[in-house]
Amino acid sequence: MRILREGSRGPAVQLLQLALDRAGFGPLRRDGRFGPVTAAALRDFQREMDLRPDGVAGALTHRALRPWYTGYLTHRVQRGESFWSISRLYGVSLDALRSANPALAPESLPLGAMLTVPLNFPVVPTDIDFFSALAELCVEGLAARYPFFRAGTIGRSVLGRPIRSLLLGQGVNRVLYNAEHHANEWITTPVLLRFAEELGRAAAEDGALLGTAASEILDYASILLVPAVNPDGMDLCTGELREGRAYEEARRIAARWPRFPFPDGWKANIQGVDLNLQYPAGWEQARENKFALGITSPAPADYVGSAPLEAPESRALYACTRAFDPALTLSLHTQGELIYWKYLDLEVPGAEQIAGLFSDLSGYAAEDTPYASGFAGYKDWFIQDYRRPGFTLELGRGVNPLPIGELDAIYARVRGILTLGALVT
Repeated sequence: MRILREGSRGPAVQLLQLALDRAGFGPLRRDGRFGPVTAAALRDFQREMDLRPDGVAGALTHRALRPWYTGYLTHRVQRGESFWSISRLYGVSLDALRSANPALAPESLPLGAMLTVPLNFPVVPTDIDFFSALAELCVEGLAARYPFFRAGTIGRSVLGRPIRSLLLGQGVNRVLYNAEHHANEWITTPVLLRFAEELGRAAAEDGALLGTAASEILDYASILLVPAVNPDGMDLCTGELREGRAYEEARRIAARWPRFPFPDGWKANIQGVDLNLQYPAGWEQARENKFALGITSPAPADYVGSAPLEAPESRALYACTRAFDPALTLSLHTQGELIYWKYLDLEVPGAEQIAGLFSDLSGYAAEDTPYASGFAGYKDWFIQDYRRPGFTLELGRGVNPLPIGELDAIYARVRGILTLGALVT
């Protein structure tokens, strides 16, 4: 997290405002502008934490705020403490405490043992813009709160940001869901993370999704989420990346393409390569199609790169898929409320029927991929090489980036697909 002070702006400031609210130092307007009201709340927090009350969120303040960024803290067991007394101390439920600490016996807590304490709010924010560090914090928080989840890293971006993964369940039915190939489709990241949180909470509370017990879903399936394939692009698009050599180079690239608003219209990775045109499935045809449109060099969108899998982000997801060997994949994009299920004339047995089920659940139309967009995508490569069901979901309608205020409506439409996708193969 970067240093934040009065005058700072962007999604990191929104997260700071949210964390201060969560910690009881609000209410604050989550507008992403660090003004006097936010500074006063931060100074109050710093005094409470015995930090220098300078109104600047530096390393020590971010560390103190981390429980309210991630949704959990750790507690060392003192003499005479029990799950009941600790739950009372932090205002959390006994069930949540037990679920987060399955290896500890509630009736005999060892002195000095470290407990994970889930705080009394959801991990995944639904009302602030996302950026790469927030996605990382959510992955960490969900894995801590639900220890039957496993966090990982599948690779790194151009700028060295980790591309995080979250494995839900331990069943034989392996499925892989990815989001945010495209920078200005970042709303797909909280969609996947919110699904993980809903599934984890349901499992901890003996609940169900789509009429199936969450524990049964996690026993039957292994659901690998890659919620932010393009972390650098996300930071550029949402305004978290505002300076430095990479930013200036992206701005220089964008200046040659005025039809793409900067930075809101940026889809590519930070080097101007469209990550969903990087897979070895008709890549040469994709190049021909995009070159015919004049996109022959790095651009905010639609540049295929100089070779397949040139971009480290696409290469990381390719390698992850090879290693995980999923039976089905879902790729989340935005625009159109559509489900694409084919690559060229390859019709994987059962895929059309699954697409029909997805359509019934969501109201999205199942369609063939348009020819001009039908090459070198992740779904195309997966169907071509594996002959297994692979789907692209185009979430929502409007102009990218879709505002975070649309998250609830989008999630309500696709949560059934995300659940059924783990069960149908």
